[in-house]
Amino acid sequence: MNETHASTNKATAIGAIAIILWATLPLFATLTGALPPFQIVAMTFSIGAVVGVGFSLFHRKNPIAALHQRPAAWLIGVGGLFGWHFCYFQAVRLAPPIEASMINYLWPLLMVLMSTHLPNDRLSKEKLRWTHAVGALSGLTGAALLITHGGQSLTLRTEHLPGYLAAAACAMIWSSYSVLSRRINDVPTEAVTGFCFVTALLATLCHALTETTNAPHGVEWPAIAMMGLGPIGAAFFAWDYGVKRGDIRLLGVFSYGTPLLATALMFLFGRAEETGNEVWTACALIIGGALLANSK
Repeated sequence: MNETHASTNKATAIGAIAIILWATLPLFATLTGALPPFQIVAMTFSIGAVVGVGFSLFHRKNPIAALHQRPAAWLIGVGGLFGWHFCYFQAVRLAPPIEASMINYLWPLLMVLMSTHLPNDRLSKEKLRWTHAVGALSGLTGAALLITHGGQSLTLRTEHLPGYLAAAACAMIWSSYSVLSRRINDVPTEAVTGFCFVTALLATLCHALTETTNAPHGVEWPAIAMMGLGPIGAAFFAWDYGVKRGDIRLLGVFSYGTPLLATALMFLFGRAEETGNEVWTACALIIGGALLANSK
């Protein structure tokens, strides 16, 4: 194994950490009680920014220096982080959450397909193979089975069209953010600290304009802290590093493991109802798709 290949595999593994961390988000979200969504985003991204400062200091880097980026980098970073959360909250407000989540989960497939337009540099030597596309479709099918409980909960209706469009925007925003981040791979991962900080400020503004503040209490405090440290903190730094230096197509396919891991965690901690055979079918489709995409 040459040095470049080993470096790519390491970056892909780091990116996969984000997928694992994102799987914990639904579990922590169930512990936040009646806290308004934009308040949660503001609080957790503030913690995420602190995580970034700590990351920079740990590596003996000046956290302020990483903020000096060109406008395009800020547009991509803040547009991805804040834009996705803003559209997602609109989607689940204007359409049933299950349908919104299913449409949103088109993003890994879009990310895999969009990767065909990446420059043919040392990090993108391979063209999109049929195994990538079929693996992503297999993962999408498995995720659909999980989210819709075997298709029983999916009932698309025209009156929910605005919510569906917002969910589609989520898919486009996150897939575009991931692929465009690869195009600006000269921007250091430490810059995510600034993106988190601005996202927290914008979420605070949205919260002030549209929500009523609820003070966290009891288990809500550790839930917010864990979200800020993990799925809305370290995860975004790991993802940035992975999509910039790892195998972006594999990360897209692996991303379909998030709903599977999330379901397992919810069930393990008694936060989900007992599920049927669709879980095992989804498991086979997601794992099989990942193995196929990783085959040579």
